[in-house]
Amino acid sequence: MIDQPTIDRILDAANIVDVVSEFVTLRKRGINYVGLCPFHSDKSPSFYVSPAKNICKCFACGEGGTAVHFIMKHELLSYYDALRFLAKKYNIEIQERELSEREKQVRSDRESMLIVNSWAQKYFTTQLYEHQEGKAAGLRYFAERGFREDTIRKFQLGYSLDQRDALYKAATKSGYKKEFLEKTGLVIAYDNGGVNDRFRGRVIFPVHTLSGKVVAFGGRVLKKDEKTAKYVNSPESEIYHKSNELYGIYFAKQAIVKADRCFLVEGYTDVISMHQAGVENVVASSGTALTQGQIRLIHRFTSNITVLYDGDAAGIKAALRGIDLLLEDGMNVKVVLLPDGEDPDSFARKHNASQFAEFIRQNETDFIRFKTRLLLDDAGTDPIKRSALISDIIRTVAIIPDNIARSLYIRECSTMMEIDEMLLLNEVNKIRLNKEERQANTPSSPIPATPVNIPEYPDIPGYQPYPEETLAEQPQESPLPPDNTIPPPPPEEYSPDDGGGSIPPPAPFTPPANIPVGPKRSPYEAYEVALLRYIVRYGERILFQYTDEETNEDVVIRVSEYIRSELERDDLTFYTPLFKSMMDEAADRCRSEGFIANRYFLAHPDPNVSRLAANLISEKYQLSKYHTKYRELEQEEDKLDQLVIRELYAFKDAYVLSQIKEIQAQIKSMQNNEDMDQVFELMKKLTRLNEIKNILSKELGERIILKM
Repeated sequence: MIDQPTIDRILDAANIVDVVSEFVTLRKRGINYVGLCPFHSDKSPSFYVSPAKNICKCFACGEGGTAVHFIMKHELLSYYDALRFLAKKYNIEIQERELSEREKQVRSDRESMLIVNSWAQKYFTTQLYEHQEGKAAGLRYFAERGFREDTIRKFQLGYSLDQRDALYKAATKSGYKKEFLEKTGLVIAYDNGGVNDRFRGRVIFPVHTLSGKVVAFGGRVLKKDEKTAKYVNSPESEIYHKSNELYGIYFAKQAIVKADRCFLVEGYTDVISMHQAGVENVVASSGTALTQGQIRLIHRFTSNITVLYDGDAAGIKAALRGIDLLLEDGMNVKVVLLPDGEDPDSFARKHNASQFAEFIRQNETDFIRFKTRLLLDDAGTDPIKRSALISDIIRTVAIIPDNIARSLYIRECSTMMEIDEMLLLNEVNKIRLNKEERQANTPSSPIPATPVNIPEYPDIPGYQPYPEETLAEQPQESPLPPDNTIPPPPPEEYSPDDGGGSIPPPAPFTPPANIPVGPKRSPYEAYEVALLRYIVRYGERILFQYTDEETNEDVVIRVSEYIRSELERDDLTFYTPLFKSMMDEAADRCRSEGFIANRYFLAHPDPNVSRLAANLISEKYQLSKYHTKYRELEQEEDKLDQLVIRELYAFKDAYVLSQIKEIQAQIKSMQNNEDMDQVFELMKKLTRLNEIKNILSKELGERIILKM
């Protein structure tokens, strides 16, 4: 059994473009990639890969899903064998054993820590806006930095009161345990039983993961005290590993994909100021040198990165090691040196997005050239220093994976350093040969690959389940995973011949053995798909929020639970079994901490669910550059309350219309039988249904045509 933390690491590491490009030739088209579909005879490119959503989708045959399900289909592997395939690709060690009671406890603790951090973020924001001290100190500081209110709310900035244990008292009063407050680093506990808030008297910068969960905080002191550290950060914990997180990645990922470039800066305020200036494709390493985990996170969205330096020579030299790691990962690295006395924060506050872009265009330089000039200036004429410089540059050039790029850099470095080109080439080849020998001598265990014959999906728009006899037996109620964002995998012993499954038999008759059986189609399938699309895309989003006048309680209604409750109120539901199960899963889990509907369904181990989710999330068409750059367009998520309600009305309207037609047919039949009493009762039902139909038509904006 592959444990959940390992599955999470594999899913996070698997870059859809990287995986698919091993089997399909892809070319860039807008923010996506396109190629010939490997699952059918494709004459024109119809297979789209979205790096932002980390999914693929063929708009001809309908195949698609996550990297795991692409490998399952392409290599004919089971779910777990596909995970092993990807684990080998990304050098992730597989943990296959039963978890101990202690490990199960750790998993539970991790979930509790995420919940505590989520509460703390809301607490800090509340203190910033509602407490007198927060307004006077926190908001004043942010105003002095030039941060607008919309920017403050976007990054969920906050303030921690300058009191010894204000947060601790508020947390324990709300029912949160001291154990998890201490584990997350929100409080510091002493041997004598005393407790201090870690971030007291500081403005707060929450650190979000790629999926938007708060895993850590950074706090900046406002008092000028030489004995007090300027910044205090959350310590390493079970949910926070600094080397794997980048500040601002959650807010920047879409912009990075769109621009096909990522700006790398140092601090929190650098990121926020650049966002406010209109440059959103920016992340921060939070004052540390880049790590492999952070690089993989960036490379998931782009291969082009521009590093912004503020001119501090010591700081630049300290960051060079991290840049070498970028080159080793095959990334195209540029460097921009800002004017003297400027950092990304101050520079962004003085310039808009177009001015910033123009400055970058004129001043960016290739990293190898930048590093060579920097070290040459530092070495001067000292032969010992120059020798060390040459060795350093050679090691940097040697790690570049592309042969052509490496050859060009060798030639250019030879000219800049006045060293024979062949000498540099021999040294580079020697370094690479030694590295290859070390890797060859490192033992690696082969991963077995037992193919499973996974059948083709029947050609049913929006709903393409595997035939019943190929589905593995799955439990009706699956437990939530540790972070509530990825559903649990199916049993390890996945067999296509086990029978059963979560989808009921499509029909009571026995079909010919060579013809796949499809499910009975719902007459309301189009309306169900339209509603399910909102559930998959926005299931956890708040649709309505108000205060109940009678109870004075705050009422929060989310998209998925609203759709289900509105249907149940009229004794309706989704008549397609798979659609209904997905609606119920989303509605039951939407209030769980960390639940994100699209991530949950895309990573679902049931291929029917994950493929359908990919269908519903994928966009075949994209807006032109004119519309995205020069026109302010209203986004779908901005008017969810209108769209969801309209689709519900459309569903109910279709149902009422079908009932009207059914009753009309019954009346006609009863008239032939001269059963007038029954006809009279049916006429009353018909009148009531027509009234409902008229109301729904008015809500939908339809014209009502009365037949005389």
